[in-house]
Amino acid sequence: MASALDDDEIASDDYYSLLNVRREATQEELKAAYRRLCMLYHPDKHRDPELKRQAEHLFNLVHEAYEVLSDPQARAIYDIYGKRGLDVEGWEVVERKRTPAEIREEYERLQREREERRLQQRTNPKGTISVGIDATDLFDRYEEDYEDMVESGVPHVEINKMHISQSIEAPLTTKDTAILSGSLSTHNGNGGGTINLALRRVTSAKGWGEVELGAGDTHGPFLGMKIFRNLTPRFFVTAQCGLQFSSRGIRPGFTTVLARHLDKNTMGYLQWRWGIQSSMNTSIVRDTKSSHFTFAMQLGIPHTFMMMSYQYKFQDEDQTKIKGSVKSGFFGTVVEYGAERKISRHSVLGATVSVGVPQGVSLKIKLNRASQTYFFPIHLTDQLLPSAVFYATVGPLVFYLAIQQLIIRPYMRAQKEQELEKQRESSASDIAKKKQEAEAAVLLMQESVRRIIEAEESRMGLIILNAWYGKFVTDNSRKHERAKVIDVTVPLQCLVKDSKLILTEATKSGLPGFYDPCVGEEKSLKVLYQFRGVMHQVLSGDAEPLRIPKQCKSLNQYAYTHHWPLC
Repeated sequence: MASALDDDEIASDDYYSLLNVRREATQEELKAAYRRLCMLYHPDKHRDPELKRQAEHLFNLVHEAYEVLSDPQARAIYDIYGKRGLDVEGWEVVERKRTPAEIREEYERLQREREERRLQQRTNPKGTISVGIDATDLFDRYEEDYEDMVESGVPHVEINKMHISQSIEAPLTTKDTAILSGSLSTHNGNGGGTINLALRRVTSAKGWGEVELGAGDTHGPFLGMKIFRNLTPRFFVTAQCGLQFSSRGIRPGFTTVLARHLDKNTMGYLQWRWGIQSSMNTSIVRDTKSSHFTFAMQLGIPHTFMMMSYQYKFQDEDQTKIKGSVKSGFFGTVVEYGAERKISRHSVLGATVSVGVPQGVSLKIKLNRASQTYFFPIHLTDQLLPSAVFYATVGPLVFYLAIQQLIIRPYMRAQKEQELEKQRESSASDIAKKKQEAEAAVLLMQESVRRIIEAEESRMGLIILNAWYGKFVTDNSRKHERAKVIDVTVPLQCLVKDSKLILTEATKSGLPGFYDPCVGEEKSLKVLYQFRGVMHQVLSGDAEPLRIPKQCKSLNQYAYTHHWPLC
C-alpha cells in the first residue's frame, strides 16, 4: 500500500526509521527492535537527573512508535496518511475492529466533507494564446531580382493571425461540473469570437454525459451533446452529436470514437465523422516510458491522409523529448521534427520545424506554463529553401542554449536557494528539537557502545571507526559549497549486533542519534569500519538499505561489494 507521507513528515516522524525496521516488518521484528531500544533508553538505568529526563523523553518516542506499528488498524492509517492521519478529527467513532480497507474508506468519508466545502473555490483554468507570424520576406526576397531586393529595404515581418481561448471549470456538486469557455480569432484583419457553456455529469464510475450550448458571430448558435462510456475495462466509446445553426440553415453533425487497449501500452482508435467534414479515421498509439508512436490513416472530404510520428523520451530530470513525423495526403506532404524540454518546475519549451510541399518551411515554438499554452507559428518561406531549413533548425537551438546559460540556470539556482532557505526557516525549531534528541541519545548510548566495542574486538568483529551523515561535496565544480555533515559514529556502533550492521530502506535522519543537518538537500552516509582486522569504507544514499559487511550467498564467507578496502 502506497504511503502518503511527505518528505518533511518522513524526516521528523518516520516510526519505521526510528525503530530501524522494514516497512513490511513482522510483529516479531517490531518487538525485537522495541526491546532493544527500551533497554537503551529506559529511565531507570540512569541516576543523573538530566540523563534520566532525556532518557524518559526518548523512551516515550520509541513507545509511541511501537504502539502505532504494533496495532494493525493504527499502522494501516499511518502507512496511508502518515502521523497526521492519526490525528484526524472523528477517529474516536471508528470501530477498532475494522479492516485497513474499511479504515481507509472511513478516512476518505471524514475528508469528503471538507473537500465539498472547498469545492466552490476550485476552478481548473486552461488557456491558449496563438500568434501567427509571417516572416516569408526574410527568405523569399532573396529569390527576387537584385534590383527589387535593394529597393525593398528592411525585410517585412508581420503578425497575420491571432487566436485566444480560455476555459474554466466550476464544480457544482461532486458529480456535476459547469465548463465555461470562449475564444477570439483574427486573420488578416478579419475575425470573430465564440462562447460556450457545457454541463457535465458523471453518471457512474463507467461514464459521463455532457450538454453544450454555444454562440458566435461566425458560425451562429450551436447545440451539442457528448457521451463517454466504458463498455469493458479495455474498451470505451465516445459519441458526440450537434446542431449548427447558420444563415444557410441547420447543419447536423455526428462523431463517434471506439477505443480499445490492445496491450498495456498500446491503444487502437476508430473514428467516424458525419456532417460538414465527413471522414473515417483509424489510428494506433503506443506510449511507453521511453517512447511514443502514432500511426493514423484518414479517408474523408476534404482531407485524406496518412500520418506516422515517433517521439523519444530521455530519462533525465529535464524530461527532454525529440520527435519526428511525416504526413502525406491530397494536400501534399509535410515532414516535421523538433524537441521539447522542461525549463522550470511548471514550464515546458518546445520547437518544431515543418517542411512541406506546397506549404514551405515553418518554425513552431510552443511554451506550456502550468495549464496555459503559448503558441508561435512562424512561416518562413513558401518554397523549399535549404537556408530557411538551416536557420529554422540551428537558430532556436543557439537561442535556447544562450537563454539557458544566461537566464534560466541562474534563475533556477536562485529559486532553489530561496526554497531551501524557506524550508530551513520553517523547520528550524523542529530540527533544533531533533538535534537535542540526537545529542541526548548519543550520551545515553555511550555505555552500551563501550560494551559492544569490547565484544566486537574480542572476536575481531565489526567496529565503526568513523561515520558521517549529511551532504558531501565531491564535485570539483562545487568546491565553493560547504559540506554539511554530522558525526554518527556512536549511533551506528550502537546498532551493530553479532558483527553486523543492517539499516533498512528508509531515510537515515530518523535513526536513533541522527538528525537532518541539511534540510531539503541530498544526503549520504559515509562509514569507515574495520572487520576482521581490515579497514573498509562505504558510501550509501540516504534512503538506500545498507548491510555491513555484505554477505555473499554463493560462498560461506563475506564479500565486500561496493565496500572499498583501504590500504
